[in-house]
Amino acid sequence: MLKPLQGLFVCPLHHALILTFAAQFFEMEILIQASQLILSLSILVVLHELGHFIPAKLFKTKVEKFYLFFDPWFSLFKTKKGETEYGVGWLPLGGYVKIAGMIDESMDKEQMKEPPKPWEFRSKPAWQRLIIMIGGVTVNVILGMAIYAMVLFVWGTQYIPTENLTYGIYADSTAIQMGLRNGDKILDVDGEKVEKFSDIPLKILLEDAKTIAVERDGARKNINIPIGTVAAMIKKQQSFMEPAYLPQVEQVMSGSAAETAGLQENDVLVRIDQTETPFFQDVVKYLKRHKGEEVLVTVERNGSEVQLQASVSEQGTLGFAITPPDQQIELATQQYGLLESIPAGINKAYDSFENYIKQIKLIFKPETEAYKSLGGFITIGKAFSPQWNWERFWNFTAFLSIILAIMNILPIPALDGGHVMFLIYEIITGRKPHDKVMEYAQVAGIVILLSLMLLANGNDILKLFQ
Repeated sequence: MLKPLQGLFVCPLHHALILTFAAQFFEMEILIQASQLILSLSILVVLHELGHFIPAKLFKTKVEKFYLFFDPWFSLFKTKKGETEYGVGWLPLGGYVKIAGMIDESMDKEQMKEPPKPWEFRSKPAWQRLIIMIGGVTVNVILGMAIYAMVLFVWGTQYIPTENLTYGIYADSTAIQMGLRNGDKILDVDGEKVEKFSDIPLKILLEDAKTIAVERDGARKNINIPIGTVAAMIKKQQSFMEPAYLPQVEQVMSGSAAETAGLQENDVLVRIDQTETPFFQDVVKYLKRHKGEEVLVTVERNGSEVQLQASVSEQGTLGFAITPPDQQIELATQQYGLLESIPAGINKAYDSFENYIKQIKLIFKPETEAYKSLGGFITIGKAFSPQWNWERFWNFTAFLSIILAIMNILPIPALDGGHVMFLIYEIITGRKPHDKVMEYAQVAGIVILLSLMLLANGNDILKLFQ
């Protein structure tokens, strides 16, 4: 919550306006993220269901419904064309196509009591039913590859090479417990050089890395990654280190406390009170701990140290900007031609697929407590940018498409993978599972899925109060 400046009278109306503006800005961010989530899911769900719809039609199978979102009790919109009802439901938890003669989430038992009709799913050869069932997953995989390729073609890729970290890393509490220190320069992880700085946490988290080598004070130091690091990283749910930046002033804001104190362009903050501030992150942390207080700022100016008295704002700032990170650290940029973007997009989709499988495996390791980090719609929504950013939107939509493919192909009844599992059994044995078995399996699958949804979204709600 914003507070009045200490020692000054603030009109209650002005204070209320400030709080209202902040609340509206926060609400706008949530609205933008929610809009991106709904748009992304709508695209993915419609195309996924088309993956079932198109082969069903090609094999002359009757499709009774095609819905974006679920429509228990009523729908927001519906229209019928031919034998199919198209509509939009009110419950944005996915979508579905209702295929005649198929035991699905609709649990239409009455239809299954009647003799099979030629146009029904159950009357089609097993290989046709298999193609219909894997159609959605196939579309999601291809879509993920296509979106990644498009993003690379339009925007290219930009990343921080590990070797370009001029001032090393800035470590949080988890990294410090590992044995890392501010200013360390990462050399390798498990003896392997990691080209992209952003890949280092993934390598430790997903590949169970044992050692990390750093350059410290001009010498190589090998650090054994302690047991429990993965659990700590998952619990924190953010990167345990970031590039360190020099607190060199590029701009002083007009009318700010920094200007009043006499801070100048190219000044380097070396100390605040008695605390050394070799990195910009040190400055930020110290100021946030001393909101509304007077501090003594020591800067290096033209080879000499100069001391300045400054007033920290109630937001924990002085009002200056540092030399931009991309000017302190040389970024690597790669552009792709149309033909180059296709294999690059496929590789990126494969990497996303592989990394997500590794994340799923962590859930089954009790020592990592990864199950506590499962998130639902709130977690997914927060992953989108609070400002509309098309590059980030499409990147995350591609990632969600890969996730949707993985989750749907899991051999859980009620998912595509559950139907595929029974179809493969039928193809191998030549025996079709009894309809009652399919019904019971479908009910069990729905219970499993609802339980997982309750766990994931329950975790989201708990995090709101933590």
